[in-house]
Amino acid sequence: SPQFGNMASVGEFNSFSASIPATKVELSVSSITFLLQFGRTEVIDNTLNPDFVRKFIMDYFFEERENLRFDLYDVDSKSPNLSKHDFLGQVFCTLGEIVGSQGSRLEKAIAGIPGKKCGTIIVTAEELNCCRDSVLMQFCANKLDKKDFFGKSDPFLVFHRSNEDGSFTICHKTEVVKNTLNPVWQAFKISVRALCNGDYDRTIKIEVYDWDRDGSHDFIGEFTTSYRELSRGQSQFNVYEVINPKKKGKKKKYINSGTNGNPQNPYCNGIDGVMEAYYRSLKSVQLYGPTNFAPVINHVARYASSVKDGSQYFILLIITDGVISDMAQTKESIVNASKLPMSIIIVGVGPAEFDAMEELDGDVVRVSSRGKYAERDIVQFVPFRDYIDRSGNHILSMARLAKDVLAEIPDQFLSYMRVRGIKPSPAPPPYTPPLHNLHTKCN
Repeated sequence: SPQFGNMASVGEFNSFSASIPATKVELSVSSITFLLQFGRTEVIDNTLNPDFVRKFIMDYFFEERENLRFDLYDVDSKSPNLSKHDFLGQVFCTLGEIVGSQGSRLEKAIAGIPGKKCGTIIVTAEELNCCRDSVLMQFCANKLDKKDFFGKSDPFLVFHRSNEDGSFTICHKTEVVKNTLNPVWQAFKISVRALCNGDYDRTIKIEVYDWDRDGSHDFIGEFTTSYRELSRGQSQFNVYEVINPKKKGKKKKYINSGTNGNPQNPYCNGIDGVMEAYYRSLKSVQLYGPTNFAPVINHVARYASSVKDGSQYFILLIITDGVISDMAQTKESIVNASKLPMSIIIVGVGPAEFDAMEELDGDVVRVSSRGKYAERDIVQFVPFRDYIDRSGNHILSMARLAKDVLAEIPDQFLSYMRVRGIKPSPAPPPYTPPLHNLHTKCN
């Protein structure tokens, strides 16, 4: 059998420099419990029907016979030495045999142990296109079904791309988020070639499972999308109902088993949309310590830096109950952000000492970092405790809080526009109400 290094990552192919015509194909493997010594697949615990995510990229030469051997092992430890694990059998075939099978899908019996049925191996091949793009994605979910008796659920996602014969090939798994019905999975980077082989409209199926230690993961539900839809970011197009077909068929009042959305895109539809996003975040975001401001400021600054023509102005509201832990980095972020169309409002909640916040609020002394001063004052700090009305008049106290929180925004906004010579757009024509014919009836 040919020897290969680590073939888990997508290789590059230059058709103009190749001396012999070849096509790059990707091999996907499903089978009875095994480990491939080919490069190796990942190990999937406690299952007799694994579907491996890791792929193997090979050059397919139509005119040559490329022999392959798949050795199968049951993994008993973390040792990389295959002699420490149980040999389950092997399969011999050629790459041409896989490519030439119907749908480029070869299913073959596992042999090697006399008198014992060892199951089957399924290998699929697909010709790869030359797309080299990668995408960074992040998913969250809300109100997933509760599957664990003594807890909530331990959800993870499994991504599949569709095939021409209607089947699906696994292409990614997320990590498991323990004991929650409102998970936020870590952002991950995946090649567009692995996700959809460069076909932006190819169906992508995403399944949601509740992880179980014994490998019998509980199916929560699924939904389908495409890379073209996912690339739109957070919008009405990227909130999906997680559907469990069995539940839908049995229960008349069944609606869904939860929904997905992308928390990376901050745009909301009006103030109501902002409040809805805030309440949803409270249920799904894990509170974090220490209190680092710089990453948040830099995140908003990236959006503000892309719109400098005066058409948009960004206001970052930070609500914190902690003492700031990255003061030097935050000062540097504020100095850099002072050149951008943005302001920062910090509301301190609770009994903590907020002396550092007063330093960031550059009303008296302009914020500086490494000898460089902020171009303008963009920070307003307000301690919430100063606006608690002891008489119980919460409406009045909230009005005072809102007034002081927004007090510096108009001047900060105008200072940015004036320095850059940005003038207001022409006023729209005055509104003229339409004429209506009035009909009266006299009795």
